[in-house]
Amino acid sequence: MPRPRLTGLGGGLFACAAMVLVAGFAWLLFDSSLFVYGLLFPPVAAATALWVRPADLITAPIAAPIAFAAGVWPVSGGSGGFGGQLMGLVSALSLHAGWLYAGTLVAALIVVVRKAVLIGRRRVPRRIG
Repeated sequence: MPRPRLTGLGGGLFACAAMVLVAGFAWLLFDSSLFVYGLLFPPVAAATALWVRPADLITAPIAAPIAFAAGVWPVSGGSGGFGGQLMGLVSALSLHAGWLYAGTLVAALIVVVRKAVLIGRRRVPRRIG
């Protein structure tokens, strides 16, 4: 695993770009399968939470749902004009909210554990000698 180096903005951009790529992958290979898209969301959320800098940990659980919403458009299945596309997007977000919650929860748990480890390291007195 590479060391955490992404800033908050970088983590958000990484998550959004990764989810757009996942959506393209699901659209091309799995006929716009929202199941495949949702299944690949928690690993992207976990990678974002693992690779963000310690100073920007709070941004990972915030960026995860934004990335889910940014990437779901190609696989949402809307038809017609703008209204049809918008309704497809809203329907996809509401019907697959379980994946959204699962990925956000994964990111939040990783952030909480990483923060606890950082706090624990600060509190341990260093012994010289």
